[in-house]
Amino acid sequence: MIENPIIRILLIPFALLYGLGVSLRNLFYRIGTLKAVEFNLPIISIGNLSVGGSGKTPHTEFLIRQLREYINVATLSRGYKRKTKGFREVFTNHTAELVGDEPLQFKRKYPDVMVTVSESRTFGIPEILNRRGDTQLILLDDAFQHRSVKPGLNILLTEFERPFTQDYLLPVGRLREWRSGYQRADIIIVSKCPDDLTEADRELVRKEINLFPNQQLFFSKYKYLEPYYIFNSRHRVPLAKDLHVLMVSAIANTDYLVSYLEPRLGSIKTLEYEDHHQFTGTDISNIKRHFDQLPDGRRMILTTEKDAVRLYQHQEYLLQQKLPIFALPVEVEFLFEEGELFMQNVREYLLDFKH
Repeated sequence: MIENPIIRILLIPFALLYGLGVSLRNLFYRIGTLKAVEFNLPIISIGNLSVGGSGKTPHTEFLIRQLREYINVATLSRGYKRKTKGFREVFTNHTAELVGDEPLQFKRKYPDVMVTVSESRTFGIPEILNRRGDTQLILLDDAFQHRSVKPGLNILLTEFERPFTQDYLLPVGRLREWRSGYQRADIIIVSKCPDDLTEADRELVRKEINLFPNQQLFFSKYKYLEPYYIFNSRHRVPLAKDLHVLMVSAIANTDYLVSYLEPRLGSIKTLEYEDHHQFTGTDISNIKRHFDQLPDGRRMILTTEKDAVRLYQHQEYLLQQKLPIFALPVEVEFLFEEGELFMQNVREYLLDFKH
């Protein structure tokens, strides 16, 4: 969100024009001028109202882990910032430039799951079913605003520190549509919560969102695991107070991550790029230069799993320079011991689905 009040005021007319366009589109869907396609299999959408950073990828992975042993799950993403067009099935030997970083991350972590990308969800879903007719569930990644497909279960994410209720439309704020868009959600998850969130905090958020009777509200946080070497995931190194780290990231917001790392390390230096940045040879040289400037002792380059799939493309140079680049894996945990309740909602949707 833009903090300078003068710039925000100057951008308000552009935000209103943007909002008018979004309102017209949503009106056309509401009155039936534009029609959302429905499919005869369960479809779950995981998305948000704002641009980036709410935790769609870890929450999608949570659903994959919970469901893939019992039903045939497929994922469909846009493949943001890939250099290809059209429908593609993702394979582990692909690059982020071909299929996008998040879909490639899904595939490398869960190779048995069908992972796909397509700009058009209405084309992508039939193509998934054509290629793998035994698919029993499709997870739509980042599809809350893409209303051409009507999901059976709509999951909306919003960050605890930057909730949609306190945000504004682009370009003044980060919202991709008016706050009222939350009404389409069946489940709302407040993500990246602090560990010590209280019942009183939960009630304040509940009142601020003003839930509809059909909506469920959950709270989640990140659980970080031991970092692993990006070229050999079995090689893991725990965080320690004698470890000096260069944190390389190209994600929407690093505040939550850095606040976790700082008390667990000897020192941390951050090197940040724009979200989904494709690392160049110059970037890699710059990373090496900053790494060489770290204090003497135990040193490591740390990055996110999403960034790791893009850094992987520079494997030859990184191995040649013997740079210790480790990825920090993250999983979602639901607060107030409500993970099972969340999954109960998902299972009920799947069991009650009528073909």
